[in-house]
Amino acid sequence: MASEDEVSLLVIVVDVNPIWWGQQAQREPEFTLSKCMDAVMVMGNAHMAMTRTNKLAVIASHCRDSHFLYPNKSWSGGDSGGNDASSSGDGKYELLSIANNLIAEEIRNIMSKIEVTGNSTDTLLAGSLAKALCYIHRLTKQLEVGQEIKSRILVIKAAEDCALQYMNFMNVIFAAQKQNILIDACVLDSDSGLLQQACDITGGLYLKIPQKVALAQYLLWVFLPDSEQRSQLVLPPPAHVDYRAACFCHRNLIEIGYVCSVCLSSETAFKIQLPQIVKPKKKKLKQPM
Repeated sequence: MASEDEVSLLVIVVDVNPIWWGQQAQREPEFTLSKCMDAVMVMGNAHMAMTRTNKLAVIASHCRDSHFLYPNKSWSGGDSGGNDASSSGDGKYELLSIANNLIAEEIRNIMSKIEVTGNSTDTLLAGSLAKALCYIHRLTKQLEVGQEIKSRILVIKAAEDCALQYMNFMNVIFAAQKQNILIDACVLDSDSGLLQQACDITGGLYLKIPQKVALAQYLLWVFLPDSEQRSQLVLPPPAHVDYRAACFCHRNLIEIGYVCSVCLSSETAFKIQLPQIVKPKKKKLKQPM
């Protein structure tokens, strides 16, 4: 168990791409964005209830922006998102009820107000992760003398990867690695090569769940324990990591290409057919008479 001087911060980044969730509601009506947020709140409640010093933050990653669901501007308890509330008169922990109400209200406002316009329909996941790192850094500066903080980020990924965010994504990954921040990934649909690299580099867990309706069970079993507790559990085997880089000119994943010696950007190795070189014919030596 964590000591009283140790703060455990969990930042959950949820992919709320309306296009993907709209298609998902047609494919599997039993698993919707509302059910996903219910599972997220279950995990958040369990994390805050484990230890008094545990803190929580939830960020919604949209096509156009990233929004803090909890804590937000209407949260009167400050920026910490910690366990400072007391139990209510009916025996229910008041902080958990406040957090659930704020998350539900904010996600309704986001999905009802923001419309997807233009050709950009990809989830701004790199920006959401950068916002999570900034929040962790700000909270670290607010700690009291002698307090320590262990931070980790859990990404619940729905839509497919966007190759245009490759450079920003890798910058976020290396920044998290430098600050010893774990990045976990719970993938709902197709595999994510970027998140595989993020989890492998930072020491987190990557899992593509086989059943979406069992999201809450996988969150509590795999992602609720911290890095020290995971060593004592039997967890799913690690996934194969796709370390292919994205081409800077066409944003395609490549295995072999040219790499710039200055900025380390990779480019596709094009096979250009050059004109064939005509070799001169050898002159026959005249035989002596």
